[in-house]
Amino acid sequence: MEVEIWSDIACPWCYIGKRRFEAALADFEHRDEVAVRWRSFELDLDAPAERTGDRAERLAAKYGMTVEQARESEARLVAVAAAEGLTFRFDIARSGSTHDAHRIVHLAQERGVGDAVKEGLLRAYLEQGRLASDPETLVAVAGEAGVAEADVRAALADDGLLRAVRDDQRAAVALGIRAVPTFLIDRAVGVSGAQDPAVLLELLRRGWEARSEALQHVGATEP
Repeated sequence: MEVEIWSDIACPWCYIGKRRFEAALADFEHRDEVAVRWRSFELDLDAPAERTGDRAERLAAKYGMTVEQARESEARLVAVAAAEGLTFRFDIARSGSTHDAHRIVHLAQERGVGDAVKEGLLRAYLEQGRLASDPETLVAVAGEAGVAEADVRAALADDGLLRAVRDDQRAAVALGIRAVPTFLIDRAVGVSGAQDPAVLLELLRRGWEARSEALQHVGATEP
């Protein structure tokens, strides 16, 4: 059973959703038969390599709130993350483009270490104040998962991997995905948002049932 997860590196709820999905998967009876595929979703396709200025002021302008409200919103998010064992550091976060980071996630998946690199990039951005558009960050994070530096640097110039990122974006549009994280099972059942583990576990079970019913239907078909 394939679970595709559309998410962005610069998405706090995507990291929270990853933790909650992992908790759900740990309780899923058929977890050893689940393949997870990370899909690219850039929340801001026009983001510069690095944004400047105060983060809370940017959020306030974007969402039509006061700077104080923006800071309170981030504080609540920090508390939610802490409940999942995550330590968000918005005070040191460096925001910018994530399309190169998504390229490296695609490369990592080809090498069988996609989850480790996705985890490392989320941690780098949300907990360590590292810039996701910086090639040195990408080399270091991928290297921790065993991807050679030369391969990472080559991937950053690989138009094929860039096309893979854009293909994920187009697929999201075609599937009606407008928010992340979005979890989709066998392109049949899905849910958006950093749902509680119980909700994600139920989604996994529904996906398994739908898959089993489809296989039974195929098996019953006359040749």
